[in-house]
Amino acid sequence: MEASCVNVDTVLGLLDSCLSKLGFEGYPLKVGWYNAVLPPCLHLSYPEDTLAVVLLSTPAMFEQAFLPFMEQKSCQELSDPVDQCVRFSVTSAISQCFPGHNVDVRYDYELLPNRKPKFLAQTAAHVSGAAFYYQQSDVKDQPWAGKKMFGVCVHPKFGGWFAIRALLVFVDVMVGSELVQPTPPDSVPSREGRIQLLEAFNFHWQDWSYRDIVHPFQTYSEKQKEYFSTLPAQRFALLRSWGFLPSPSKCI
Repeated sequence: MEASCVNVDTVLGLLDSCLSKLGFEGYPLKVGWYNAVLPPCLHLSYPEDTLAVVLLSTPAMFEQAFLPFMEQKSCQELSDPVDQCVRFSVTSAISQCFPGHNVDVRYDYELLPNRKPKFLAQTAAHVSGAAFYYQQSDVKDQPWAGKKMFGVCVHPKFGGWFAIRALLVFVDVMVGSELVQPTPPDSVPSREGRIQLLEAFNFHWQDWSYRDIVHPFQTYSEKQKEYFSTLPAQRFALLRSWGFLPSPSKCI
């Protein structure tokens, strides 16, 4: 595919054809939108009009991508299984849809040598319009007496039942005025609602309640809740109990 033939609709259409059936959503942004809200030390080192796509996993990803990935026995007990699944899905889509193109893929779990993240996932989601990133500064007359409160994104359809997985930078695709920056949907407009959201996320994240700050179109299945409620160090044992991995004795 010639670079001159590539535009935003082409990129999104090809990604959607490969990844939507696996439970992923892609939202376009310009690198300049992302850089404009961050200090220079966190900038992406590409021209402002470079096209990027932030990739989200919806609740459907677990059943449509992750469990089939595990059934194919593709998982290796070297890193997080979901991370492996996401990487496999994205790599396959890029190989199929964008051969010969320079796509810089940055995953949410990756760090630079200086230990900074390769991209700020919630910032990318906000500037793309995918989800509103609610931060402490979004609450007037804060009740927390200077206490640090971490921010969280809310998706207009899924509430908190989603994850930001990757940023795909299409290094050789420039976009102009045809791509207009959207305003992310403000699903929690009231001060009281934002206080409830941030307190639930910061103080009670284990009970999942912050994810239901808006009525979600879809939530995680019970099997998915069980998986993500399990401590990361114990997830391989859970997958063995589900029959997706051989027992240690069979690996000897």
